[in-house]
Amino acid sequence: MTAERKKELLAIARNAIAGSKWARHNAEERYGAFVTIRKDGRLRGCIGFLEPASGIEDEIARLAREAAFSDPRFPPLPLSELPLCTIEISLLTKPERIAGPLDFTLHRDGIIMVLGGRRAVFLPQVADETGWTKEEMLSALSEKAGLPPSAWRSDEAVFLTFQAEVFSEDDL
Repeated sequence: MTAERKKELLAIARNAIAGSKWARHNAEERYGAFVTIRKDGRLRGCIGFLEPASGIEDEIARLAREAAFSDPRFPPLPLSELPLCTIEISLLTKPERIAGPLDFTLHRDGIIMVLGGRRAVFLPQVADETGWTKEEMLSALSEKAGLPPSAWRSDEAVFLTFQAEVFSEDDL
């Protein structure tokens, strides 16, 4: 993806949070995606989808609004804080099933765990941000799914991986 296109998508996300309109350029592009908002380098909201539901521009706008106003881990973002925030977008490859829980590459792969009707996801950059080992990441993934930390060791657990093209306003 070109630097110009990345700037357009970041502008769409920021404008959607601010309540502004944006010009559509290529609504046919389809990706799984996450929009992450950070304030002072700390997570302020993150919402995403693994499979494309509609054109990327509409999805980025929707995800940006949800990350700002509907992430259940945070209160809604006051618009007065928006200038203090940085927006990051992760465009995902299609998730693919892996043979076992340790069959992923830290810092390259995002990981999804499905077990007992529960699911949890970590983006590839989580490994960079936390410094976790594979086992620590899988334990945290289990807890994120509302399961005990050792749940990832279950024979019934299913794992998928994906990669992401990650870019933020700080990058461009």
